[in-house]
Amino acid sequence: MALSALDFLLASKKSEITGLQQLLQMGKLVGAISQLVHVLQRERGTANIYLCSQGKMWGDRLYGRALKVQQAEQIVHQQLAELDPMNSGLSNASRLFSRIAAFLHSLSTLPLLRKQVQELTIGQPEAMLQYCEAIRTHLALIFEAADASCDPLISRSLLAMFSFMQGKELAGQERALGAAGFAACHFTDRTHQQLLDLIDGQERCFQTFFEFADARCVALWQRQLAHDSSEFERLRRIACTLVTPIGQPQELALRWFELATTRIDGMKQVEERLETILMACCRQRILDAETSRLRQEKEMVLIPPHDNHYPALIPPQLSRSILELVQQQSRQLQAQDAELANLRSTLAERKLVERAKGLLMQHHAMTEPQAHKALREMAMKQNKKLVEIAEAIISVAAVLGKTSL
Repeated sequence: MALSALDFLLASKKSEITGLQQLLQMGKLVGAISQLVHVLQRERGTANIYLCSQGKMWGDRLYGRALKVQQAEQIVHQQLAELDPMNSGLSNASRLFSRIAAFLHSLSTLPLLRKQVQELTIGQPEAMLQYCEAIRTHLALIFEAADASCDPLISRSLLAMFSFMQGKELAGQERALGAAGFAACHFTDRTHQQLLDLIDGQERCFQTFFEFADARCVALWQRQLAHDSSEFERLRRIACTLVTPIGQPQELALRWFELATTRIDGMKQVEERLETILMACCRQRILDAETSRLRQEKEMVLIPPHDNHYPALIPPQLSRSILELVQQQSRQLQAQDAELANLRSTLAERKLVERAKGLLMQHHAMTEPQAHKALREMAMKQNKKLVEIAEAIISVAAVLGKTSL
């Protein structure tokens, strides 16, 4: 028997629901990665202080930090087990699964790094670089999840969360770099510039967060900003300006780490609110789609039956009923597509910039803020948009056979 227009209407709605259910699972994965990044950032800061003090400070904390990371890893693995790589309806699934592979590989590098830190056989700059690279692969997976979403509301939530987590990661790098400087009782001109770039990068990420985040999350972050510690700002100025801080290295390092951690813990609260809203958005969209499907099925029952042997020969009154259902669903999809197109444009530009930054970081040993600053300076010099410079760098890399990220 030939399939009718009603069959395909129901198939369209069921496909939408399946896609939303997969996005809900991705949202759970994003939440688990958020917690993993948070505890990995703490481990990085602890390792920095341990290495810069030549093993005199916080050696007793290394095991506990690593254990927290391993526990968070287990939860992420549980969420990954719920994904089906062989049967995914997510858009851009190929690149998403490639990011997951890179993410899992980064986790496999951590045991050796911890051993080197414990035995003091690795320097602080190299250890921090490896921790930062691992965290960067985690964040890249979240960005890819945002790009895989076909729902505008969920895309906005994911993009807001990615931007905020990226800003929080730069705050974590600032904490780690500052802790290392205070523990060593010495800041170089290069460190000063790195700290200033990290502060600038945080502001840039939080501006994107303001653009896409739910009003409740924005209000919570604004309250957090209003209560920033004046002592933290004082130590931040010292780290950005003085070569040799005045005071006991151990006391300064511990106090800086404590204040920076309080600030980052406040960011974690915003992250958790973003995660809660993301999950609520996914569940509400599934509920709306299910309700719409049930309404469609009820409306279809009311449509007069027709001869199944001639499905194309539809009576006028039946044709009008089906047409109304088709137009209703079409209007809903068109409204989503219009909003999603704008988000897709933003995501596409962000992806190009992220890939160009990744190339600069990989081949020129730059940090993320340094790579962004280099792109921005090139754009200003050539009077072009940032995305145009990013496209040019990616094109040159492809010609030279460099690996794009």
